[in-house]
Parts: sequence; structure tokens; C-alpha cells
Amino acid sequence: MPRAGLTAERLTVAAAELADADGLEAVTAAAVARRFGVRTASIYAHVGGTPDLRRRVALLALDETATLLADALAGRSGRHALGALGDTYRAYAARHPGRWAAMQTPLDAATAADSAGPRHADLLGAVLRGYHLDGDARTHAVRLVGSVVHGFVDLELAGGFDHSAPAATSSWTAILDAVHHTLQTWTDHDPTGDPQ
Repeated sequence: MPRAGLTAERLTVAAAELADADGLEAVTAAAVARRFGVRTASIYAHVGGTPDLRRRVALLALDETATLLADALAGRSGRHALGALGDTYRAYAARHPGRWAAMQTPLDAATAADSAGPRHADLLGAVLRGYHLDGDARTHAVRLVGSVVHGFVDLELAGGFDHSAPAATSSWTAILDAVHHTLQTWTDHDPTGDPQ
């Protein structure tokens, strides 16, 4: 019988808080059960154990960031939209490092399709629409922006910019300016490497 007061939603939020405080690897069924003062077996009526808890944290993070992105991007285009996108992800990762880490874990195709992941893709598509990229160029641009944002944020969270000048925020602005310029001047090229 499910224990009173325990729900999948409460357990997910507790797992997300634990991830932010101690890292995603700290999220286990036993650790979350301890937060509620119950035996580990008590939570299995609501969630499917450690992998399911971590998956739920990923889905929560995807949903939270999609909502934040939609608000940040409203009415913006070009460099302003690109900055809002990057700044939203960066700020979220700083506030919620465990949820950010969970968001990077792969989901199976069905779960991904039902998640807020497609909203993220749509929002990034809206940002890129202002750069008038089509076909493969658009796909390359999506991968470029994703790589820049995730790479920078992951390095920053790991302390990779802590001991050098200028400040990370200065580099962040310069990098977004460079990405904006790249997207504005993007030209198609032959993927075989042959000049056209």
C-alpha cells in the first residue's frame, strides 16, 4: 500500500534538490527515501528506483527550462534572442547544477518525444529563424549553438574558468557575439571538403 504523503511528484522534487546539493550521482532510491524517513521499498509504489528517479529529474529540468526559455525569448530576435537563450541555460545550470547534469543524460526515443525536449528544439528553431538558415546549414547551426552553450556551461560548472582572466562573463559575451556573427555570415559548403 502506498505510504500517505508520498507521491511521484514529491519524490522527484526531492531527488532534484538532492542532485543540486550533492550531484546527480547522489540521487539513489535509498537516499531519497531517507529524506522522507521511510524505507526504500516504500517509494517503489510511486517510482521505479534509482534510474527512474534520475530520469524524472531530467524530465523536470527539461520542463522547467523550456518554460524559462519561452519567457526569455518572447519578443526577441537575432543577437538578443541568442543571448536570452544562452543566458537562460547558463543561469539555470548555475542555480541547479544537478538538474542540469540530469538534463544531459540520454532518454529513450518514446520518453524524449513525450518530454519538453521538442519544445527546446522549437525554441531554438525560433531563435535560428532570424538567421535564414535552411536544410543542412540549419542542422549545423543547431549543433553549433548547442555545443557552445553546453560546452561553456559544463566547463564553467567544473571550475574551468576560475583561475584566469578575463572573467567568464566577459568571455561568454564575446563568444555569443562570435556565434551571432557566424550565423549571420553562414555559407553552405561541400561536406566532402571539396571547394565549390
